[in-house]
This record gives sequence, structure tokens and C-alpha cells, in this order.
Amino acid sequence: MTISTEIFNARSWLFAPGDSVRKMEKASDSATDVAIFDLEDAVTESEKPKARGMVADFLKSRTDDHSRFWVRINPLDGPFALADLVAVVGSRPGGIMLPKARGRADVELLNNYLSILEVAADIEPGLIKVIALVTETAEAMFTTGDYAGAPRLVAMTWGAEDLAVALGASDNKGADGDYGFTFQMARSFCLIGAAAAGVAAIDTIQSDFRDLETLRKRAEQVRREGYRGMLAIHPAQVDVINAAFTPSDEEVMTAQEIVDIFAANPGVGAIGYKGGMLDRPYLSRAQALLKLAGR
Repeated sequence: MTISTEIFNARSWLFAPGDSVRKMEKASDSATDVAIFDLEDAVTESEKPKARGMVADFLKSRTDDHSRFWVRINPLDGPFALADLVAVVGSRPGGIMLPKARGRADVELLNNYLSILEVAADIEPGLIKVIALVTETAEAMFTTGDYAGAPRLVAMTWGAEDLAVALGASDNKGADGDYGFTFQMARSFCLIGAAAAGVAAIDTIQSDFRDLETLRKRAEQVRREGYRGMLAIHPAQVDVINAAFTPSDEEVMTAQEIVDIFAANPGVGAIGYKGGMLDRPYLSRAQALLKLAGR
């Protein structure tokens, strides 16, 4: 199966509770690339019916680009997901976040629901995209490599908190503050799975929204590893995330030099550069960075 080389480009994905108009407005008016109106964890069971209507009405009230307004529904194997979709699809969200995805079959089922609801609402088929949370259950850890070609899927992300609950872990971090081995493995599985599927890998949240320096370091590190963006829980995190996932002028200049030197020497497999040798993987990485930077 041929995987598209066009990767969905969104650096920051900011959550806002679906039962708070004020917080949805704040997220929408921020610099986030994607605002996610949450009907799952941020809303209690008793408030979910009310929140569905609030999210649908809020989407209808916005006259700006709906492609950046997404909705996190409840898990497909629970009692709320279909009601969530029926409530919000007609308001034309740009995408749906699918929590606790157990594998490709869940994305295919979500696609079936969306296809029917788009027709009913006279919406262009396939307009609504999907990001899947792929490591929130134990069984899902074994299916992160199965998403290639999944309909509507443009991004994959992972979750450490629900995975800790699923595993019976008392904490997902060690004494040094870093994720424990199993949770670092989940992050890696998400990254590798997204690469195999040809979609964007999005890192999970940092729960301490006040520690922006740690956020910056982490975001810069995961971008070096291949992640394309990060989830956020507070507007204060958005600018830090956007900056970390935007190539610097120096990075762009170096990448352009590498592309230019290979272009000036067609047919050469390896070439000298600043005292070292570059081969074709360096060229591929330089081209990818320039594409990410919009050059």
C-alpha cells in the first residue's frame, strides 16, 4: 500500500471542556493550530447531554475556519460516542479525536458513522478528519502498527494517564520526573505507528501547564525524534509548542544549503560538507524540514 507523503501539519492541539463556552472561546481565539472541544474526560457523565448541545451551538456560532475546530468524542465501545457524533457532525467540525482506539477497526467504524452523518447533514464526504489516541488501553499497545490506510486518519497521539489506569500503575513517571519504561515505549510505538501509517505523530500533554521551560525542552526533544506537534491543556502552553515545532531560521538555512549542494552535484551519493560527509538520508531529512517550514 502506498502511503501519502503529505503529512497533516498542526503543531499545537489545545483542549477545552465542552461544557464551558468561555473556555471554548478562549481556546478558539488563541494561537493554537487546533482547538479540541472535549466531550470525554473533561465532562462528567451527567453533563454530557448538555455539553453536546453546547459544542454544537458553539461550532455553529463561529464564522471562522472550522477546519481547526475538532471534537473529542467518548470511546466507541461505550454508550456515548454515537450520541456525540449525532449532536456535533451537523455543525461541521474539522475533525474528531477518537479516544481509547483499540486498533484500525475502530477508525473504520468511526468512518462509517461519519460517512452516514455527513450525507444526512449534506456535508462533503470525507470532510471531517480523525486523530486517534492509540495507547490508552493495554490491548491498543499491540495494534499501533496497524493504521496504514485507515480512512480519514491524519494523526495519531498517545495517552499516559489512561494507560496507567489500564495497567494498574500507581504512577507513570519515575523519581527523575521522566516517563517510566513502559510509557516511553508507548510514546515510541505511537511515533513508529504514525510513520508506518504516513500520518502526523502528536505528543501527549504536559499536565503541569505552569512549567513552560520543561515543556519547551520536551517539545524540542520530541520534534527531533519525529513528532510533529503536541497536545496542550492550557493556552499558556500554545506559544511554546508552536515555537518548538517551527524550524528555526538556522535549521532552514542549513537544510537549504544541503539541498543546494546535492542539486549542484547530481548523481552523487555522498558529498563533503563542513568537514564531514553527507549521504542521501541527510538530503531527505533536509527536504522534509524545508517542507515543514513551508519552503
